[in-house]
Amino acid sequence: MALNWTMIDESRRYVPLQDERNVMNVDQAELLLIVPGEVGGASNPKRLKENGSIWLTDQRLIFVKTGSGDSLIDTLSVPLLSVLSTSFVQPTFAANYLAIDIRPSVGGGLTEGTKAEIRFKDHPMFGFVSALDKLRERAVFMKRESAYLGEDLPMYSSQAASGANSPRASTIAPVEPPPGYDA
Repeated sequence: MALNWTMIDESRRYVPLQDERNVMNVDQAELLLIVPGEVGGASNPKRLKENGSIWLTDQRLIFVKTGSGDSLIDTLSVPLLSVLSTSFVQPTFAANYLAIDIRPSVGGGLTEGTKAEIRFKDHPMFGFVSALDKLRERAVFMKRESAYLGEDLPMYSSQAASGANSPRASTIAPVEPPPGYDA
């Protein structure tokens, strides 16, 4: 997750990564970023709040502030694998919002324990939450699959090179059934 690292064009839209596909875009969104203080609780957490647009892609969640100007938050980019958990919150006397626990990137400008709250002004929240959860599950699945497929297989040595006899010639068939086997 990186604060103010997203590449944007002149119209303040994000520049997609290679092979990145846009899934959903929501204008008029509010982002509240809660960044904990130093380890040990020596300082109070920072609460950074901005209005802007949110894009959900197949690789990341992106926030871009509306308009330019001095602000601590201009952009926020959260890879889907850095979204630790999501929660659809329905308070009694306030608007629904999405709460996200985020794993910060090294050098990304945020600390461990960072949380985000996203509120929409004119867009239903539930569809966005379900799309985010599905994309996140898919990203986790793909990461696990690539780790599984990337495992090294044992080295293959041909029988001729090792000088051994064929495995069938040296294998003796068992005479008795395996233990616990009833015929």
